[in-house]
Amino acid sequence: DPRGTYKCKIGSKVSTLQVHYRMCQNCIEVDAPTISGIVVADVIATVFLAVAVYCITGQDKGRMSRGEGRALLAARGGDG
Repeated sequence: DPRGTYKCKIGSKVSTLQVHYRMCQNCIEVDAPTISGIVVADVIATVFLAVAVYCITGQDKGRMSRGEGRALLAARGGDG
């Protein structure tokens, strides 16, 4: 890994050179605020999705399921 700070000393004079090297041309640096923003956005999206699923499934509480209706029809048909 060639990245780092290099020092060159000639006599009493010291020169420094900092080298940044990318392994690929399409690489980007991701810092801590970017990663934390992605994590927070992911958590918020997950919460919204969970609330949406809860609301959608909660709407069918008052209705009979298809299996319950068939069971009632089958019981009436056998009596008559």
